[in-house]
Amino acid sequence: MRRPLSTLFLLAALAVVPGVSPRADVSLNNMFGDHMVLQQGIRNKVWGKAAPGEAVTVTLGGQKHETKAGADGAWQVMLDPVKEYGGPHELTVKGNNTVTFHDVLIGEVWICAGQSNMQWSVNASTDPDLERAAAKYPQIRLISVPQVGTQDPQWNFNGSWQTCTPETVGNFSAVGYFFGRQLHQTLGVPVGLINNAWGGSAAEAWVKRSSLAADARFKPLIERWEKTEAEYPAQKAAYDKAMIEWKAAAEKAKAEGKPAPGQPGNPDGNMFGNHRPGNIHSGVMTPSIGYGIRGAIWYQGESNAGRAYQYRALFPFMIKSWREEWGVGDFPFYWVQLADFNAEQPQPGESAWAELREAQTMTMKALPNTGEAVIIDIGEGKDIHPKNKVDVGKRLARWALADTYKVPGIPAHSPIYKGMEKQGNKIVLAFEHVDGGWRPFDVNELVGFTIAGADHTFVHAKGTILPDGRIEISAEGVADPVAVRYGWADNPKCNMYSGLGLPLTPFRTDDFKGVTAEAN
Repeated sequence: MRRPLSTLFLLAALAVVPGVSPRADVSLNNMFGDHMVLQQGIRNKVWGKAAPGEAVTVTLGGQKHETKAGADGAWQVMLDPVKEYGGPHELTVKGNNTVTFHDVLIGEVWICAGQSNMQWSVNASTDPDLERAAAKYPQIRLISVPQVGTQDPQWNFNGSWQTCTPETVGNFSAVGYFFGRQLHQTLGVPVGLINNAWGGSAAEAWVKRSSLAADARFKPLIERWEKTEAEYPAQKAAYDKAMIEWKAAAEKAKAEGKPAPGQPGNPDGNMFGNHRPGNIHSGVMTPSIGYGIRGAIWYQGESNAGRAYQYRALFPFMIKSWREEWGVGDFPFYWVQLADFNAEQPQPGESAWAELREAQTMTMKALPNTGEAVIIDIGEGKDIHPKNKVDVGKRLARWALADTYKVPGIPAHSPIYKGMEKQGNKIVLAFEHVDGGWRPFDVNELVGFTIAGADHTFVHAKGTILPDGRIEISAEGVADPVAVRYGWADNPKCNMYSGLGLPLTPFRTDDFKGVTAEAN
């Protein structure tokens, strides 16, 4: 129906009169929607947009909160903590219009972040048909944030909460799902999972750009990217020109029945991809930062393995930055140590992946409320994406159940190196978290230890478990040993487990300069 001209003139006049604005509907970030899970026991933030100065009322159950939109139209309220798990509830937001979200549960909410091994779907994992068929969990809710790489902080994203069913689970993060499923089955409470993983991503892309730039430790990283950014306009112009020439050449080749020439590389990948510092933070994380969560799980590191020494600072910096931005304290942060990958080395040597694993373990020691799921035993040498994601999710869930939810009788911490003592031509190692004693897997021999003398040349070593749980290491030809390593390779042969089934964390007793020490 056409509006009368007088009405149109009135609306136009109101738009230019100071202090008068046309009606604007209240809207919310897409983290809020039907089937969402609100975190139990904390003050959940609810936020959105409206007309400047518009009165906004938010109700949940018996609680009611009122506010007004600011000059920029933004508004937020903090809900009172809800102690009871369950639902369903309705969340209503009223401004000039009313928005009501149905089937809202109160439960445990976790962020599932990282690169491709976290993004890896249930459909691409072990036994996807069986997993999908069994995924009938109406109290598990799933939401995924699309991959947007940008330096401009995004307010919203295209996504919505879904109930976990055989039809919805297939494309969701396998590690995230198996983690959440274990929590739900063990605790008997609703679980909400937020998947924002991005395959191939570098850790620096997950951190706010200004925070990185303000820290002198990351100056070489930022300077390298500033050079790339300065070169982009010329590279883009050259690419556009090359594409015109390529299309013509491709058409000519097609007409002549010949193969098309190789297509020019697009420099847009640098600017809008998943490695540029801050890109994922602005494009993927910013829309969800502040949503009520219990904690985060993380599977990443492959893209930073060539800069493992830098990761010693970058990874804990990222975790601390997230905690500061979320504003809910030092929330639990659990990650997966890199799995075994690449061809097995017949002789001991250096390894960037081993150094990255070391950096991950160092982070656990440096920050509170963190934990590392060791999976050095369940990778695939030929595939950087091992299909067994069930055990990965379970080992992460152990951390949450034991450390966050205090469920008794569940071991979570893999055995970890504590210290060494030299005894003649032997080195005796002490460990922590050897629950149930030692259990070498498959064979009685201790596999995976190497030892070196003053020449820093490592050789395979013999290990003996002592009555007190320490392990004695030695090797023929090494009369004066100075260091021991375990599982120190991209894809090591190693077989040490605690009696309760958790693998020994790869380690080294030395601090010899590594292969990634100079990489920035």
